[in-house]
Amino acid sequence: VPAMEWKEVFTVDKPVLAMLHLMGSTHADVLERAKKETDLLFEAGVDAVIVEDYFGDVEDVEAVLQWLQKERPNRLYGVNVLDQFEKTYQLAEAYGAKFMQVDSVAGHLPPQEDPAYEALCKKYHEKGTVLILGGVRFKHQPILSGRSLEEDLRLGMQRCDAIVVTGEGTGMNTSIEKIRQFRDLMGDFPLVVGAGLTAQTVPEQLSVGDGAIVGSTFKEGRKAKGEVCKAYVEEFMEQVRKLRKGY
Repeated sequence: VPAMEWKEVFTVDKPVLAMLHLMGSTHADVLERAKKETDLLFEAGVDAVIVEDYFGDVEDVEAVLQWLQKERPNRLYGVNVLDQFEKTYQLAEAYGAKFMQVDSVAGHLPPQEDPAYEALCKKYHEKGTVLILGGVRFKHQPILSGRSLEEDLRLGMQRCDAIVVTGEGTGMNTSIEKIRQFRDLMGDFPLVVGAGLTAQTVPEQLSVGDGAIVGSTFKEGRKAKGEVCKAYVEEFMEQVRKLRKGY
């Protein structure tokens, strides 16, 4: 049983978690942009933001988390320091983030390296102060475990509180076949569609998945480097609201 429950953190059906990619030319610029993006995203209807060092660094992540905790304490936010599970969890705890994301919880390591990583995941998972969203067969991650998808998912579900599924890359569609395959193997364990969702694919993909992580779709040119566009966010959230009415 997960120490933290999905429903405790995400109280709406099909929550939408928007990425803060931390773009900017200086630390001050990154922080200012992140503040503007955060307020715009929430005004346009998203349920949470994820602070990620996609363009920025750990210093930027910490500055944004500090601002959120102090100035936007009633907003729901999470964190992902890429490839740093322990650091991500510690920052989440330190700055009141209710959840964290880690790109891979199982399948990406060769067999000899997996036990140490499993121990790390379990140590924090059992602590249970932060909800952990973990990827399996995630974009840009190698598959080195030598295990079947079913086996990696089974292990993944023991190491985190929700599994994140993606397609091949950032902003690229996650096939409905892959989402359904994960769902079939996972039963009703929380499943998050983690890349490539668009307003058009919301009805089909989110009727299978329990939530969404969205970055590029909300931006000009539908690219991670673009500026967040309020109209895109609103168009997307309109589809999500329609879907929620059926639940």
